[in-house]
Amino acid sequence: MGVSVRDESGKRKGAKIKKMAEAALRVLGLKGRELSILLTDDIGIKELNRLYRKKDKPTDVLSFPMDDAEVLGDIVISIERASAQALAYKVSTEEETARLLSHGLLHLIGHDHVKGGRQAKEMKAEEEALMRGLKEEGLI
Repeated sequence: MGVSVRDESGKRKGAKIKKMAEAALRVLGLKGRELSILLTDDIGIKELNRLYRKKDKPTDVLSFPMDDAEVLGDIVISIERASAQALAYKVSTEEETARLLSHGLLHLIGHDHVKGGRQAKEMKAEEEALMRGLKEEGLI
């Protein structure tokens, strides 16, 4: 049980992301649930995006929920994309990676923003609450 992280990004961020994920699970009241995280680059996430979503381009985060009481699912984050977005948003790569982790985790528990409106607002509010929780724990 717990959080497992595989870092294929070459950036050696696995230990920090694991702490962030464990804290995010606590904030959401999901401590003890299983979560798998893959840190990759744009080439790696592009292949997964093409294979599973039929979109032949890189993205920042992918979520693969599991229909299981104990296992939440898998999150894939492109550290390369997170770094580029951090520059564009004028935040640290660590903060942008935490936002992507939070975003992916919220998708795993059923939040959606694709249709916009109330759902998107609720997801954004939850994402901001998770980010506050991670900041309060000194993780970003």
